[in-house]
Amino acid sequence: MQAAHQPPMMKLFAMPMGAGGHIAGWRHATAKPGLIHEIDFWQEIARTAERGKFDAIFLADSQGFRPVVGRDAFSRLDNMRMDPITLHGALAVSTSRIGLIGTLSTSYNEPYSAARRLATLDHISKGRAGWNVVTSTSENEAHNFGRDAHFGHAERYERAGEFIDVVKGLWDSWDDDAFVIDPASGRYFNPDKVHGLYHQGKHFRVAGPMTMGRPPQGHPVIVQAGASEAGLDLAAATAEAVFTSHPMLESAQQFYQDLKARVIAKGRSADSLKILTAIQPIVASSEAEANAISDELTALIHEDVAISLLQMSLGGFDFSGHDLDGPLPDLPPSKASQGTQKRIVDLARKENLSILQVARQVAAGRTSKMVNGTAVQIADTLEQWFKAGAADGFVIAAPILPDMLARFVDEVVPILQERGLFRQDYAGTTLREHLDLERPVSRYALDPELHQEPEIWKNIF
Repeated sequence: MQAAHQPPMMKLFAMPMGAGGHIAGWRHATAKPGLIHEIDFWQEIARTAERGKFDAIFLADSQGFRPVVGRDAFSRLDNMRMDPITLHGALAVSTSRIGLIGTLSTSYNEPYSAARRLATLDHISKGRAGWNVVTSTSENEAHNFGRDAHFGHAERYERAGEFIDVVKGLWDSWDDDAFVIDPASGRYFNPDKVHGLYHQGKHFRVAGPMTMGRPPQGHPVIVQAGASEAGLDLAAATAEAVFTSHPMLESAQQFYQDLKARVIAKGRSADSLKILTAIQPIVASSEAEANAISDELTALIHEDVAISLLQMSLGGFDFSGHDLDGPLPDLPPSKASQGTQKRIVDLARKENLSILQVARQVAAGRTSKMVNGTAVQIADTLEQWFKAGAADGFVIAAPILPDMLARFVDEVVPILQERGLFRQDYAGTTLREHLDLERPVSRYALDPELHQEPEIWKNIF
């Protein structure tokens, strides 16, 4: 844990998306788009981020494709995604300190399998696992799991709350000191320190216990990104890090203050949840050069892709009957992220953007903040936001991979370190230690009355 007298340090996650966080990043001459299925590509990214002392590498995911208008627009996207937990398993043995945050949906997984996969990752990485909790927004994902339509918004979050509680209970199945491993007596573990769960809720029935010991971190770190009212309430109650996106300092400050207040209202310490906002940094030797790279990337965005991505972000709203040079129309509620929809609408109204203009902005930044300039200018922006109470840290969605992540690590990170804003080296070995988070006490240590003998004791063979 961070010493009480030491000033807080900003947190940094690397979020690689395809061959770049920019929608046209894969088309840039310095990108390596043909390697996104190769482990060497991901190892290079993870090792670069670890060289920069990043807290974690954050892998976003969906088990299906979001709606894109037309096969031509779809074919212009590098939105291939491999399973993040499997990929992190390989990265765990390719790195030694950086945290490994993977996305698992509470809508299209089961709590037992999710708890088991994440606990396995925490064990093999020696305490570096994190779980990005999502409820999913894609109809294609629903269709891949035997449903005609996606869950409704309220049901998704109700299910997510129960899902998280079950997973945490499974992680607590074994006490930290359950394993005796005494060959002389023939006792491998103490059966009094193993707990049945026997959860029977509205959405799940899970007996437990888990088939491995308690994870090194107690619980892998829980990360969320939901920005709707239901998402914020769930984050305030359960999340330990929140990934968000704000193009303007003022909206980031408002979000930060609101979510921290919600955390406190849940009886938690404000420091028990870290808020990180996403940026896409273009690092260059001059501001003019950085702006030129940004303009080049914007020029590489096909118009069909821009409109398709806007439609995807707004839950499939059809713009075919609207003048693309006209204003963004009023939007009906959708099953997509309500927080994302609000940010897009606010951006369009505030800057008086046409449909195509806002589409290009959304496509260029995927709603994350674009920061163009020299290493000093980018460090200045991060310092300003950090000190102004807009974020506890930043999710670096490098627009071109692996080049722009390496430039950020080699040029921006040393400036942040010199200013005392970011660590010189890792002080701990686990993701919880990196994030200054307490290791949770088992629910059975807090309340021994919860203990139930596993029924398998009666029927083991």
